Amino acid sequence: MQLDPHAMWALGLTVVALILFTRERIPLETSSLLVIILLAVSFQLFPYENSAGQTLNPISFFAGFAHEALIAVCGLMIAGYGLVRTGALDPVGRALAKLWSYSPLFSVLITLIVSAIFSAFVNNTPIVVLLLPIMLNVAIRTNSSPSAILMPMGLATLLGGMTTTIGTSTNLLVVSVASDMGLERINMFDFFLPAAMAGSIGIIYLWLIAPRLLPDRTPNLGDSGPRIFTAHLHAGPDSFAVGKTLTEIIEKTEGAIRVSGIRRTENTFTVPLPDAKIHEGDRLLVRDTPVKLKEYEQVLGATLYSKGHQVSDDNPLSEAQQHLAELVIDRGSPMIHRTLNEVHFSDVYQLVTLAVHRRGKVLESMPQGIARTPLRLGDVLLVQGSNESIEQVKKRGHFLVLDATTELPSTKYAPRAIAIMILTILPAALGLVPISVSAIAGSLAMLLSNCLKWQDIQRALSAQVILIVAASLALGTALTQTGATLYLAHEFVDLTAGMPDRVIFSGLMLLMAVLTNVVSNNAAAVIGTPIAISIATQLGLPPEAFVLAVVFGANMSFATPMAYKTNLLVMNAGGYTFMDFVKVGVPLTLIVWLAFSFIVPMLYNF
Repeated sequence: MQLDPHAMWALGLTVVALILFTRERIPLETSSLLVIILLAVSFQLFPYENSAGQTLNPISFFAGFAHEALIAVCGLMIAGYGLVRTGALDPVGRALAKLWSYSPLFSVLITLIVSAIFSAFVNNTPIVVLLLPIMLNVAIRTNSSPSAILMPMGLATLLGGMTTTIGTSTNLLVVSVASDMGLERINMFDFFLPAAMAGSIGIIYLWLIAPRLLPDRTPNLGDSGPRIFTAHLHAGPDSFAVGKTLTEIIEKTEGAIRVSGIRRTENTFTVPLPDAKIHEGDRLLVRDTPVKLKEYEQVLGATLYSKGHQVSDDNPLSEAQQHLAELVIDRGSPMIHRTLNEVHFSDVYQLVTLAVHRRGKVLESMPQGIARTPLRLGDVLLVQGSNESIEQVKKRGHFLVLDATTELPSTKYAPRAIAIMILTILPAALGLVPISVSAIAGSLAMLLSNCLKWQDIQRALSAQVILIVAASLALGTALTQTGATLYLAHEFVDLTAGMPDRVIFSGLMLLMAVLTNVVSNNAAAVIGTPIAISIATQLGLPPEAFVLAVVFGANMSFATPMAYKTNLLVMNAGGYTFMDFVKVGVPLTLIVWLAFSFIVPMLYNF
């Protein structure tokens, strides 16, 4: 089978896209939009006409933004956020925490099962965010190792997401693309049985074996970081600072002090320029740890004040309202390869950075050094600030926020949110309405019932997910319409010629599993679906079975921390290394892969 130039271009661009999706320096949203534009522009300049004389309209590459799968994904993200916003999931976390006091071993199993069940219907990121601080606190109270449960819990949510069509955006994409290609619509629970069977084996592995493979890691950041406080140093008549320039004061403290303002009167501030002279009665606005602030007080002969009161043994610096949070740099963060200084982090987010953790070590412990450190994918910032500032960071959506000090709100709207979510899922599960319709209706119900406000919608939606889905669908259209998928399927069939059908099925699923740990699982799934259907058609095998090979393979994001955003959360909270994921994730991938390789062919009789 020969490839024409348009098919070769589509294949080449697919390879380039998969490479771009793995680049940390380029935001995933930028790569996705670039792929869509390249497809549209190239097919506009060089029109493609198929054997039937039909021309591929370049506008069709933008159809992904209105695709049923993307609409359903957005609707479910909004409806699911309603559960988080109202604290509807909070009682589950509290019940699990209480259970640990009775039987830790049994509690691990229940935690894994509950995590998996909820992930079958709700995005697993809020579930992991909810459970991480609870599990950390439980581990501290029971003197057990948090590393024995955090990674298994995170991977259990991925297993649970395999069981229904709405468990992950990947599932929805594959099902929708398969339906677009003429296959009978796969309903919500159509592959629940094989996924539950294989997932149960995986849960047992995560319960009994995975904790034994994990070393005893210490959570990296937690509450151990030094607090930063804002205070004033009052320059009295006997202070060294009186009559000195700011440069001389900085030299006196050996370059340690950072003055952000000079208060002359109650209503006036002086800009802290290097040659600014300090007058008697001036107050220097400084931010540092209590130890360093007291040191500046002694060195400069000044008097330390905080919130209008002199700091002393009777009136120490108070930690009230000084909350800590962990901000994880994920693929969608604008901070990748930029420094805190470059983005004016403290001014924009109103937070002080105490430490940066990277792959098993804390890089710096004070802002002077970390502010100039370029950040990487997977880094986690330990920050300090008010509840309001932390909430604002969550709203911006620039980070995955793990905040162990702020409990989810438990409001009177929680029962409404649960009822709405049930009414969203149930009609789709019964086949009464498409999930895209019920999900959007559920989102509207969340708004009308005051479970969500319109300003919450931007927090619920992910630009990264939207653009990667649209780009993946555009690539799938190009590959299918130009015949590139038929070519790849033909080559795969030739390569596996003479092998048993089960081996061919298993090989395709393993290929998807490898791809999903390297590139975006949505991209791997959408590109793999038409290829899988073509392979099944050429072999005369049930195409539904090969679609499931793509679904299950693309969900096996177990082996690397970068494969899925919840893996990054778990990695940083538990102090895991890259190799910890390899040790636990590779065996889990092999176990689940072998289970599906036996179960699915048996169910489809080939």
